[in-house]
Amino acid sequence: MKALWTPVKIGKLNLNHRLGLAPMTRSRAKPDGTPGGLAAEYYAQRASLGLLISEGTQPSDDGHGYTTTPGIYTDAHVAGWRKVADAVHNAGGHLYIQLMHAGRISHPDNTPHHRQPVGPSAISAEQPMFTPSGMQTTPVPRALTTAEVKQTVKNFAYAARRAIEAGADGVEIHGANGYLIEQFIAPNANTRTDEYGGSLENRASFAIEVVQAVASEIGADRTGIRLSPLSTSGGLVEGPEAPALYRYLVGELNKLNLAYLHILHTGDETLLQDIRKAWTHPLLVNRPGAQPENLHRDLEIGLADLVPVGQLGLANPDLVARLKTNAPLNAADRATFFGGGEAGYTDYPVLAA
Repeated sequence: MKALWTPVKIGKLNLNHRLGLAPMTRSRAKPDGTPGGLAAEYYAQRASLGLLISEGTQPSDDGHGYTTTPGIYTDAHVAGWRKVADAVHNAGGHLYIQLMHAGRISHPDNTPHHRQPVGPSAISAEQPMFTPSGMQTTPVPRALTTAEVKQTVKNFAYAARRAIEAGADGVEIHGANGYLIEQFIAPNANTRTDEYGGSLENRASFAIEVVQAVASEIGADRTGIRLSPLSTSGGLVEGPEAPALYRYLVGELNKLNLAYLHILHTGDETLLQDIRKAWTHPLLVNRPGAQPENLHRDLEIGLADLVPVGQLGLANPDLVARLKTNAPLNAADRATFFGGGEAGYTDYPVLAA
């Protein structure tokens, strides 16, 4: 476990250890997308994890997917996130806001403008989606025009600037979990015939353009990106070209000197090793379901530079202290993951209590 407790530099940040908080949707924002009243307390409680990556946060009205998830593109959003950033900093932590455009994983009932979702192509994800009136199936999205794709790139950059205005230390671009950026990568969601469809280079170009725009806006050393190679989330099938596409994409992103690349590992160890070889900057590896006894393994073999945790950090605000003292861990309550109030959000007990 000794590898967990060595310092590391991520972008502009000098961190005391190799743990971090992975992004997790909690669905407790206000209806207008402003972080909820307990958000500052929730994140500040977990400040000892060092680098906190926020829940997915929309860069625009079109980016909304789920109910009561936050945005970062209006003055009210900025004011709400400033409270969160200040609380995290006062508690000794650092905050990256994750920019998430849900694309076709959405429903008109969940968005501020109640319009049809958008995506690379007019192909439904056919996924169940919780809405204010109950469970519904995601509808067929409207295919973005080429001009709208370029505007969406600008929307990401604008949201990144607003995140820095709110006091965030940086942003993580969400290119994983079946959302818009990964929808452009997957051929079963992207049948475009313009510069963003067809070849693997074209399907990777939206991700590259978003990262370039954000890095130009706020600095590469404040910009990270999360990818989930070969993920099937959101009904995606990335196809046999996917490993080659990700090797190309990571190689292109490596040229931009970003703060980090964050991989949500989906099981292909050979591809993960290839990504490590191609990526010469800090690499974050998030293995779903990782247990305390194996968190150090990717660090010790040089596969990862930092290991973000999800449910372990959700249920244990003082996870660092618990791991260092080999104390018992709280179990996560799945029934309170999404929506609600303090139960399962800010009321997990800490050792001092």
